[in-house]
Amino acid sequence: MEISKAELTSAAAASAGTGAPELRGAEILVKSLQAENVKYIWGYPGGAVLHIYDAFYKQDTIQHVLVRHEQAAVHAADGYARATGDVGVALVTSGPGLTNAVTGIATAYMDSIPMVIISGQVPSHAIGLDAFQECDTVGITRPIVKHNFLVKDVRQMAETMKKAFHIARTGRPGPVVVDIPKDISFNKTPWLGYPETVEMRSYSPVRKGHGGQVRKALQLLMNAKRPYIYTGGGVILGNASNELRTLVDLLGYPCTNTLMGLGAYPSSDPKFLGMLGMHGTIEANNAMQNCDVLLAVGARFDDRVIGNPKHFAQNERKIIHIDIDPSSISKRVKVDIPIVGDVKDVLTDLIGMIRESGAKPDTEALGAWWSTIDGWRKRDCLRYDRHNKEVIKPQHVIETLWNMTKDVDTYITSDVGQHQMWAAQFYKFNEPRRWINSGGLGTMGVGIPYAMGIKLAKPDSEVYCITGEGSVQMCIQELSTCLQYNTPIKIVSLNNRYLGMVRQWQELDYEGRYSHSYMDALPNFVKLAEAYGHVGMLIERPSDVEPALREARKLKDRTVFMDFRTDPTENVFPMVQAGKGITEMLLGSEEL
Repeated sequence: MEISKAELTSAAAASAGTGAPELRGAEILVKSLQAENVKYIWGYPGGAVLHIYDAFYKQDTIQHVLVRHEQAAVHAADGYARATGDVGVALVTSGPGLTNAVTGIATAYMDSIPMVIISGQVPSHAIGLDAFQECDTVGITRPIVKHNFLVKDVRQMAETMKKAFHIARTGRPGPVVVDIPKDISFNKTPWLGYPETVEMRSYSPVRKGHGGQVRKALQLLMNAKRPYIYTGGGVILGNASNELRTLVDLLGYPCTNTLMGLGAYPSSDPKFLGMLGMHGTIEANNAMQNCDVLLAVGARFDDRVIGNPKHFAQNERKIIHIDIDPSSISKRVKVDIPIVGDVKDVLTDLIGMIRESGAKPDTEALGAWWSTIDGWRKRDCLRYDRHNKEVIKPQHVIETLWNMTKDVDTYITSDVGQHQMWAAQFYKFNEPRRWINSGGLGTMGVGIPYAMGIKLAKPDSEVYCITGEGSVQMCIQELSTCLQYNTPIKIVSLNNRYLGMVRQWQELDYEGRYSHSYMDALPNFVKLAEAYGHVGMLIERPSDVEPALREARKLKDRTVFMDFRTDPTENVFPMVQAGKGITEMLLGSEEL
């Protein structure tokens, strides 16, 4: 809808009588983003945001990336945020622009990713009248955001943006939506500068852990006979990887990461037991079940990690839980020592107390515990047929990629499914923020947008998207964005002609009734990649896996789509079925 003459008059009157320069709401928005040091914004234009796009046209410090679908705009900003730790920013129009963005917003919300999503809205006077491309943005997004705003007055624009960025990046991070009616982006007001600080009486997240609780945790850890350190994505989001490594090395205790926490502690270190949970290792899951003291840091005991809570509760153990979000503590599992605070600060305090006290772990008990763990390790639960010469094993592709790239700065994104789990199991992440995937929501289609967002932020790093022929088609149109903005990513598609994880469940739980999990009319991915202006490769033999990856790496300035035809019968093991306990694992046909 158009701006009325009355609104034009109102905008002029509101800005009269001050010596400050008058700016439109859209211009204030851009200045606010510049003040927040935003470098990139991903978006798609539409009627409700045309004033905002006009303001972007007049500046040259923020690069706007035109995606091909609003969902990809949010995913790309999300991937950028995960890799850099900065707030990711996306811009969409009203109505379908916003509803297309909902999946990306929910994905970021479930994984606690700091983001600001700016959405256009119909003019203020038309809200609630079923105007063209109107939707209730605040209502639709309320369950999937940390907070949202509807800007009702142009004079509130700068302060609202300051609040949005503050909320997104502090405490437990998350996405914040700012909904801007078209007239608000057009109206003028005196520009008084961007606020330097923000105070919100109702929002004041705790950073410092309670000293008494930290001392209790220290005593419990030092008296442990079978200690275990369990960490999640909160360690990475809190930039506490160095503190975690210091603590683990200081104590010599075994450590595990969740899917979202991989890279917080080096995967190649002997003290790392592998990922735990539904597709975790025997040693990681058994240690979780049989430890006597568990230190949980930035993790939430979700269903994919502990399986059946009643089974988990069968063994007595003392639990210390450190998390910035008090609502995550004792939510699924009752804990003995809760510590609310920023994980980096709390771990720093804990390390300081250990050093100051001079306390040492029980060496003899710890040695016996490591002997038990080594016994579990000998079962080699990630074993697969490495000598198959006839068909490509997906694990082999991941291992080959790891061996090639382990000494260079490499980012791995993934979509969701079997390929995601194989990447988590077989690529050894030794640094944080190098493993970028959708954990909580399990969103197919994130891989390519994540990768192109990261490649803009990290142009000198190698960026790989590990995907499947099902997931990759959900946002495959973003290959066009990759070409336009010169983000030469490498796509590793483990093509087994099935929705692999669905097929695996159907094989195990539904007596092999493969209902709609077979992909029957697949495109020629090589020609499709070439049609988008990229390089396509078809790899069908195990002997060609390494040469193909080497050739793709040489093409540094090209996006390469590698279509690996992999074994359609391969399953992800170990596996904990729904409703089972964490140690009730299926280990494969041979059961090791």
